[in-house]
Amino acid sequence: MTDADEIRTAADKLRALATAAADNSGSSNWHATRHFPDQPDSTFTTLWATGVRPLLGGGGRGRVPYVHAPVGDYAAAMDPAVGLALATLLEGVLSSAHETAHEECNSWCSPETCDLAAALAVARALNAQP
Repeated sequence: MTDADEIRTAADKLRALATAAADNSGSSNWHATRHFPDQPDSTFTTLWATGVRPLLGGGGRGRVPYVHAPVGDYAAAMDPAVGLALATLLEGVLSSAHETAHEECNSWCSPETCDLAAALAVARALNAQP
């Protein structure tokens, strides 16, 4: 398998997992709500499919909370190691870009044709999270 094949395979896997998780949860945008924001030591949060429902189900006596399989598969695929690697990739794209303002190609750049436009799309998706 070539490096390009490996990258395409990972992108296809991530796209399939994200699509399945979004379809299963009813939303492609998720967020967490801290239950006691005035208490800095509080670790109680709820993970939501934005505008739809909580992603964590279950509860009750003797029942373990759960997420549906497509949501859990996606969450597991996006573990902290992936987040750290993605942060490094974003910084690498930025440091290798010739023009960070990218003004010369605003009319034709897209995430499909330009590394900087792709990195910017990822950054904007991350920065849109509450």
